[in-house]
Amino acid sequence: MLLLGADLSLQPGTARPGDAVLVSVRQTDTAPAGTIGSWELTFLPIADGFQALLPLSVDAKAGEYEISVVTGRGAQKSLIVGTLEIQPADFRKSELTVSKKFTTPSKKDQLRSANDQKAFNEAFDVDFEPWLFSQSFDWPRPKVITAPFGDRRMFNGKQKSQHYGLDLDGDTGDPIYASNDGEVVMVRDCFGSGNTVVIHHGGRLFTAYFHLSKFEITAGVTVKRGQLLGRVGKTGRVTGPHLHFGVKLDGKWVNPPSLIALDFDLHGVPPPVSELPVASDGGLSSDHAP
Repeated sequence: MLLLGADLSLQPGTARPGDAVLVSVRQTDTAPAGTIGSWELTFLPIADGFQALLPLSVDAKAGEYEISVVTGRGAQKSLIVGTLEIQPADFRKSELTVSKKFTTPSKKDQLRSANDQKAFNEAFDVDFEPWLFSQSFDWPRPKVITAPFGDRRMFNGKQKSQHYGLDLDGDTGDPIYASNDGEVVMVRDCFGSGNTVVIHHGGRLFTAYFHLSKFEITAGVTVKRGQLLGRVGKTGRVTGPHLHFGVKLDGKWVNPPSLIALDFDLHGVPPPVSELPVASDGGLSSDHAP
């Protein structure tokens, strides 16, 4: 955590393209306003102040970006400034061989994909509501990563997509849990992502769970952190059983570990970003997240 002033903190102090960045302003009852570089911050209320969660694009340029936040009002108005460093991206390339039906889908499958995209768009079409959770995010499965966020995907020798999530190892039938409290806004069988669950956590922040073999939840219900959502599978456009775990924030897919590393409670020191074990490429997903 980087402290920029008596009432403001930034997590992390150094980020990479695709990360989520949390700006917290405490001990104020007036909504602040601010920017990081040219990106505007949208603050949501918390118990002792306000928070803004900014998604960095995977195309964000490396460099130092000025942080400017105005707090208070009238004679109590103050300006807090600081710097966020964005390091260069280090996304890898991966080669995948998939069935021809996924690279050249039939008209029927194209129509199905279009309907899936419409359903995703409707699920993501929400306002900046207050957070629906009261603690930090957790892994939906043991954190053995078989394909990290940002992989540039080569399907049968041609680049077709970038991996806007990460793949977690698992066998068919293994449990998948909610990363945090929220509302289930999608439960759907999709062409690319297979059996899919999407949860809204407030603030236009979503977690997505792809390729399930079985649903254990229904759309429209409220879930708690750690609640069973479904089972690992290999439905949709995949090469083996695993969980594709995605995080979408205000219209951008971001790196899930960057969200999980954030301390939303802001009580004490935030958890360190640990080195994540990376398994072999077995079970790589070939999906392109909507």
